Amino acid sequence: MRGEVHVWRAVLHLPAARIHELRQTLSADETIRAEQYYFQEDRQRFIVARGVLRAILGRYLQTEPSQVRFCYSAYGKPAIDSGTGRSSDLNFNIAHSGQLALFALTLSRQIGVDLERVRVDLDYEQIAERFFSPHERRSLRAVPDHLKSEAFFNCWTRKEAYVKATGAGLSTPLDQFTVSLIPGEPARLLNIRDDPRAVVRWSLWQLRPGPGYAGALAVAGDDSQLRCWRWPE
Repeated sequence: MRGEVHVWRAVLHLPAARIHELRQTLSADETIRAEQYYFQEDRQRFIVARGVLRAILGRYLQTEPSQVRFCYSAYGKPAIDSGTGRSSDLNFNIAHSGQLALFALTLSRQIGVDLERVRVDLDYEQIAERFFSPHERRSLRAVPDHLKSEAFFNCWTRKEAYVKATGAGLSTPLDQFTVSLIPGEPARLLNIRDDPRAVVRWSLWQLRPGPGYAGALAVAGDDSQLRCWRWPE
């Protein structure tokens, strides 16, 4: 898969028997985390998301899902522990919202993915005033009302994907860099306030996970081929 980025989409609502099977592949700490969810639906979504992640990684690493080991950055970004399998340069990221999850994988480069269930009950411009760059705020105000939700979630998912890819998460202020958001225009990183030249080192893709959802992918470099699948195939 060198030179490629792979994205898998999975549905988190599964039969109880399948959820039980996936739960058996989780580590002890993941099981503890699952039990900390108050609502059963949230608990089951976590189990499925982590179980499917292990199933997908196990395929790439040619190992049993239960044998995949994770380590975490100072900001909580997960990575494959170097003692797992024989492809320690396999990088991944995961996002889930509502009933869907996205899993993005590539070799030897930073990667981030975001997924959001589109909501129409938000005050888009108020949120933008707090989190978006001045250029993004102006662009959002200029979008026709019937396209505002699409433009807002274009911006939000692209920004989230980028900060997840860098590994710094929300320690990076979202208003310190600018992405494209106009519906119909390509996904692009337009400016990074502290490092304007860095934009050429990143690629952004718009993802369309399904009706009512928005997604985005960020990956270091500009020479990747994007390939997408549904899990299970």
